Amino acid sequence: MKKGIPNSREIERKFLLKRLPEKLNRSRRYIIAQGYLATEPAGRQVRLRKKGKTASLTFKVGRGRSREEREIKLSAKQFSALWPATVGRRLYKLRYEVPWKNFLIEIDIYHRKHKGLVVAEVEFPDHVTCRRFKPPSWFGREVTGEKRYSNVRLANE
Repeated sequence: MKKGIPNSREIERKFLLKRLPEKLNRSRRYIIAQGYLATEPAGRQVRLRKKGKTASLTFKVGRGRSREEREIKLSAKQFSALWPATVGRRLYKLRYEVPWKNFLIEIDIYHRKHKGLVVAEVEFPDHVTCRRFKPPSWFGREVTGEKRYSNVRLANE
């Protein structure tokens, strides 16, 4: 989601990786704990996330490359009050932010029950840029829109 814009459209693509990029450990990284307060089959979801020391509540609608997204920051106390409601619908991952050409690639290395799963997401400013994107050689198969790789599905397994 674009920073500073409370109501926004998220345009992104998701890929499995053939291998991790060189010099990954030089990239910014965050530990992420993510849980879902509510989900609907049509793709509407309310997510709670702690990324490093920053907590947020996010509302998303839709599936695939383009979705509506609204996010608000939470205090540590607010996050702690809501987190217990996500029991059974959580995931944990280490996220690397890798600059590549004019893009920021987010590489998620999942932990706990999804250990071994590694995906990369790239967010785009518009649909044209999204369609024209040529992934780096270390990207594998594209899994955008595949339910099996959605965070909400992983959290509920």
